[in-house]
Amino acid sequence: SKFVNDKWMIKNGFLNDVQEHKPWWWNIKVQKLNLSAPLILLPEVSCQKAIEILQEKGYDQAPVVAESGLILGMVTLSNTLTSVLAGNAQFSDPVTKVIYEQFSKIGLEDNLGKLSCILENDHFAIVVHEQMQFDGNGSSFMKQMVFGVVTAMDLLTFVSRNDKK
Repeated sequence: SKFVNDKWMIKNGFLNDVQEHKPWWWNIKVQKLNLSAPLILLPEVSCQKAIEILQEKGYDQAPVVAESGLILGMVTLSNTLTSVLAGNAQFSDPVTKVIYEQFSKIGLEDNLGKLSCILENDHFAIVVHEQMQFDGNGSSFMKQMVFGVVTAMDLLTFVSRNDKK
């Protein structure tokens, strides 16, 4: 079951260090990956426009984020095209009709070991950063900001460029 699976425990933040012989990069922070700023789509963007934007900008996926900052999910080029071609969505439908609502989040301060565990099961993780915001009344609240999207290729590129062997 999941609660005795060390990789599941790491991915969900219940364990930090489980590997005895960790690779040199295991404890390096996610922020060291130097990710580029993400392309973010608002929920009202149509499937057609999402496909055009992703192709034009050279992205395979993008987070869909409400104006309030709430992360609604992830849209991928392949899932959007597959859904439209299968007739499950129309080009004119909002992109929210084809988003993945289940996705993993990781913080800038989390380590690459945790990211590695996430990427064993997921194609990507959304990198988030907690930010305190204040409204006009002086009330504060925490808001998650999307800092980037990280894939296994990003991790592999970092490790191969910085290999300490």
